[in-house]
Amino acid sequence: MNNIGKDILRAAQALREGNLVAIPTETVYGLAANAFDISAVAKIYHAKNRPQFNPLIIHTDSLEKLQLFDIQLPEKAKRLAAHFSPGPLTYVVPKSDKIPDIITAGTNAVAVRIPNHQLTLDLLAQLDFPLAAPSANPSGFVSPTSAAHVAAQLQDKVAYILDGGACSIGVESTIISFLQEQPEILRFGGLALEAIEAIIGKVKIPAKGYSDNPVAPGMLARHYATRHPLILGDILSHLKNYPADRVATISLSRKFMQIPQNQQFILSENNNLDEAASQLFAAMRQANDFDVDVILAEIFPDEGLGRAINDRLKRAAS
Repeated sequence: MNNIGKDILRAAQALREGNLVAIPTETVYGLAANAFDISAVAKIYHAKNRPQFNPLIIHTDSLEKLQLFDIQLPEKAKRLAAHFSPGPLTYVVPKSDKIPDIITAGTNAVAVRIPNHQLTLDLLAQLDFPLAAPSANPSGFVSPTSAAHVAAQLQDKVAYILDGGACSIGVESTIISFLQEQPEILRFGGLALEAIEAIIGKVKIPAKGYSDNPVAPGMLARHYATRHPLILGDILSHLKNYPADRVATISLSRKFMQIPQNQQFILSENNNLDEAASQLFAAMRQANDFDVDVILAEIFPDEGLGRAINDRLKRAAS
């Protein structure tokens, strides 16, 4: 396909012309547009069929550029950025007047991050504007972790797909808000809670973890939908309700003798939660392709990136 490749100059020109470009990051592929071009950003919402009350994350390549866009990080955010940016961490901070309201869904907060993928960093370095970039998939469905995933769902809606290979982390960024005195986790993601608290101390974790009026992306209760119903819990208990050959499973390392081997998605035989997170969305997509009645997924350990995995599975199952 002639609109997939590694041509940064072509991607940059398409963005300058107000078109959409899919970009690779370490977390998932993003659907990018010039964040200062309201018409271009509107194309993101249209292409994804995304509700306009759901804000977007803006991406750039340096903390210095954030200052050029009049976006200021508070002291604790700067401490995190010194350790984890570029990386899978998004900061929610007060919005500047330079950021269009369409980015923030009319709220007074903006979500920003510096992605850790060299191809996209090289692209961003050539641009004098940040990129608005939610995940490059139809709204509510499983996020893409390869250029092929993007092409399968959005091929005719993007001017170019910048192919950076498979995403190394495979789940979206952790989002942390600095709108109040105590920082608050809004979404578990590719950076573990333990790593954050090791730098800035205890942070607030909301009881629900979702909202009908989000101030940042990834806070809607229903998301990551699969074509087959996904049930989260004890797989053996739920297996009693279905013929074994009509089931696909997603587990950390556990195998099930009753179920056809090719319908079992074991995310890490070594019980490595980082590896499991990187495989999650690909497994959900592959499970969708089987002729089964249901996908059964187990609850992962509530630590490290296990929290992000459980978050995505809970939203898919809701």
